[in-house]
Amino acid sequence: MERALTLNEFAADYLKGVKETIDEISVKDLQEVVDAIEAAYTKGKQIFIVGNGGSASTASHFACDLGKGAAAEGKPRFKVMSLTDNVASMTAIGNDLGFEHLFSEQLKNCLEEGDVVILITGSGNSPNMLKAAEYANSREATTIGFIGFGGGKLRDLVQKQITVSSRKYEMVEPVHLILEHLISFYFKQKLAAE
Repeated sequence: MERALTLNEFAADYLKGVKETIDEISVKDLQEVVDAIEAAYTKGKQIFIVGNGGSASTASHFACDLGKGAAAEGKPRFKVMSLTDNVASMTAIGNDLGFEHLFSEQLKNCLEEGDVVILITGSGNSPNMLKAAEYANSREATTIGFIGFGGGKLRDLVQKQITVSSRKYEMVEPVHLILEHLISFYFKQKLAAE
């Protein structure tokens, strides 16, 4: 039987893994994502954010931070919505049409050309994420992926992406949360300074 790690050993190993995952982030990819979000903001376009499980929580958190946290006095706010927050719509779509249609069906109600869809996923292979990206692309929206596991199928469907190679949700999910904080509060200070 293998010995359990002490808290100090486990914490050191875990934090090392998170740091290694963060170190994979490409500054070029980050800049492209920020530029796409800024273009949507400048044009008054909407930003929709989706995710499953822990990534659903990050989608909600991102929508809150970008919509409220990035607000600057006297400046327009980001038009942002998490599609993980309407339980009635999600359960109706899942029950009546299938879980794979969860996000694409919601996008059919409000997505317009030039809007942005941010897809947050560990594996990059969830059918509902793939269908959402396909639908968004068909409507000439900008698709952005925050993806782990090397990208999965989603990597080839999105126009912009930040992908890390870790295949551990406990490494990928905190990095996605760090990215949403970085982006949201980058815009907060930028808008406040303009």
